[in-house]
Amino acid sequence: MAEKKKFGTFAGVFTPSILTILGVIMYMRLGWVVGNAGLIGAIIVIILAHLIAVSTGLSVSSVATDKKIGAGGIYYVLSRSMGIPIGGSIGIALFIGTAFSIALYLVGFSESFNAYFGFGMTINDIRLTGSLALAAITALALISTSVALRAQFFILAAIIISLVSIFFGTTAFAPETVHLFSTEDSVSLEVVFAIFFPAVTGFTAGIAMSGDLKDPKRSIPMGTLSAIGVGLIVYLGLAIFISFNINSELLKTDYNILMKIAMFAPAVVAGIWGATLSSAIGGILGGPRILQAMSIDQVTPKIFGKGKGENNEPVNALFLVFIIAEAGILIGELDVIARVVSMFYLTAYGFINISYFLESWANPDFQPTFKIKSWIGLLGFIACFGVMFKLDILAMIGSLAVIGGLYFGLQRKEVHLQSNDVWRSVWENVVNKGLKQIDAKVDENSNWNPNIILFSGRSDHQSYLLDLCKTVSGRTGIVTNFKLIVVKEDFIPLKKTEQIIRSETFRELGIFARQIKVDNIYQGIINIATTFGFSGVEPNTIMMGWPKGLENSKEYSKMTETLLYLDYNLLYLDFDRKTKFGNYQTVDLWWRETDSKNAEMMLNIARFIIASPRWNNTSIRVLFVNNNNIDRGIIRTKISNLVEDLRVNVEIKIINNAVEQKPFYDLIKEESESTDLTLVGIPDYKIEKQAEFVLKTNDLFGTIGSTLLVKAANNFNVLDLDLIKNE
Repeated sequence: MAEKKKFGTFAGVFTPSILTILGVIMYMRLGWVVGNAGLIGAIIVIILAHLIAVSTGLSVSSVATDKKIGAGGIYYVLSRSMGIPIGGSIGIALFIGTAFSIALYLVGFSESFNAYFGFGMTINDIRLTGSLALAAITALALISTSVALRAQFFILAAIIISLVSIFFGTTAFAPETVHLFSTEDSVSLEVVFAIFFPAVTGFTAGIAMSGDLKDPKRSIPMGTLSAIGVGLIVYLGLAIFISFNINSELLKTDYNILMKIAMFAPAVVAGIWGATLSSAIGGILGGPRILQAMSIDQVTPKIFGKGKGENNEPVNALFLVFIIAEAGILIGELDVIARVVSMFYLTAYGFINISYFLESWANPDFQPTFKIKSWIGLLGFIACFGVMFKLDILAMIGSLAVIGGLYFGLQRKEVHLQSNDVWRSVWENVVNKGLKQIDAKVDENSNWNPNIILFSGRSDHQSYLLDLCKTVSGRTGIVTNFKLIVVKEDFIPLKKTEQIIRSETFRELGIFARQIKVDNIYQGIINIATTFGFSGVEPNTIMMGWPKGLENSKEYSKMTETLLYLDYNLLYLDFDRKTKFGNYQTVDLWWRETDSKNAEMMLNIARFIIASPRWNNTSIRVLFVNNNNIDRGIIRTKISNLVEDLRVNVEIKIINNAVEQKPFYDLIKEESESTDLTLVGIPDYKIEKQAEFVLKTNDLFGTIGSTLLVKAANNFNVLDLDLIKNE
């Protein structure tokens, strides 16, 4: 098989780019720009437009020297940096914009061609000439990319000759006074900028040829930046020449004035034709390669990824470009389409700039040989979307809506590349900096932000425990569920990759899931509680099901003692398999004088519960057991103030128990028998009393519904529930 022919910097990048830059705008509208904006205004417009081009050229050049650049130009760069959804959506938009821009160039060519030879100027005449020109350049591209690129050298020569003819032309139209700024009868600078800006959108024509270059990492930066630089010099030089040699009123009204002042008018005509045809050729060469690269990545139908010949020419993709371009020519009036196409280009340039900025800021593996400051990419991104907003907000909204639709469509399609995109690095960088900020601040009396280690076990009601845990953790809390696999013999730990559980159940709830092997379940819990987590987001809560039948287990007692010593918040759920959580409408919080820390934690949990969609119609009661015959008004006022501080709307019920002195659990049985979820504080007790506590609690659970036992850590505030001293 013959080796694929590759092109160098001049033929593959510089020439396609400069021919698209020095196009119809230069010949047909630059004079109008100078006439309306004045010399200083025109220079400002030219420089502002080129700032976007320069920033984008620098960004894409830097990315090109870091990554292996394949076929597809901008699409390839974006898809490998920011992922398929963004790269593909911008690539499709850019492909369509490129195809329609061919129609725009050829309609411009047709108007000039027909006017010069005296052919008809009706819309059908324009359509006929444009269609014939499209067929000719398509045939040229089919014959050989090499032939098409060599043809561009003759066109470049024609443009150079036309510029020489203009600069050595007549001075008969020279003004008496050079206008530096716009006059009252001139159009606004915004409109002038909108008309001029397409002149600087051609520098990506060479990038689209990336797959056909001998050395993309060298050719793309050198060729792209050289084309932008030469274009800037030509536009500034020609603008200054025009302002000193042509009257501003004539510039505003005569679009063909450059032909009239030229030393040899046919040279200018040849330049106009060359500029329009070369731009169209650039589109007919670059557009199919964008589509071919996307099809290879399965973004677009595979049929367009197939090529022919030893150079794998994208023939199928070329025919689609031909159809879209022909549709544009047949429409004839492309003003609206042209506005949206310009927005597509600006959007693509904006994402190139932000792609570079994110790569340089977040990706530790980003090591380009062509280094620039990262803020250049951010500046280019802001400039692109700022210009879009000022030029045409409706067209901007339309283009972003289309690109947004493509983005979400590709996300649902779930196309993946065998490479990482920059978003992972961005999130890692954000998390890294966030953790450092969190770790640097001392957490004193702040609101409880749950970071829960959950041991949900395996049972029919596991989903209820998972759901309640996520509810209790609130909107920003972190939940990590651990599945413990008990292995008594031949203990071999799971690999790190095997410990991660990726389950739809956990993903929908937003719960992280891990599995590990242990030889003893209680020791396994202790090990996890002791070592899991890292600085900044240390776990602060352990949640698990209530362990019935373990009242005499020494291992369980040791585990509980260790968790208390580690100062975790402890949450134990006794789930009633019969009533479950009822109708999710009633929650009781049981308080007593000794529940000072547990009370605040219960209120925090209550606040998270009522914020959950499933519990949003919940009625919450605080039930306080008055064992010391304190005045009910004092108790109610005290609890109301505590509840108000934590922004939880509750009903307060005070149970006088000074005379009867009923056991606490008996009162709970009487009041909360039909409650959907009851929260009860775990009192301080010596570990040797655990068996007695477990037995009494089991008896309680036999009467009431689902119950969450709460044991707050020492970092919780002590709510003043000792009302005797305040009487």
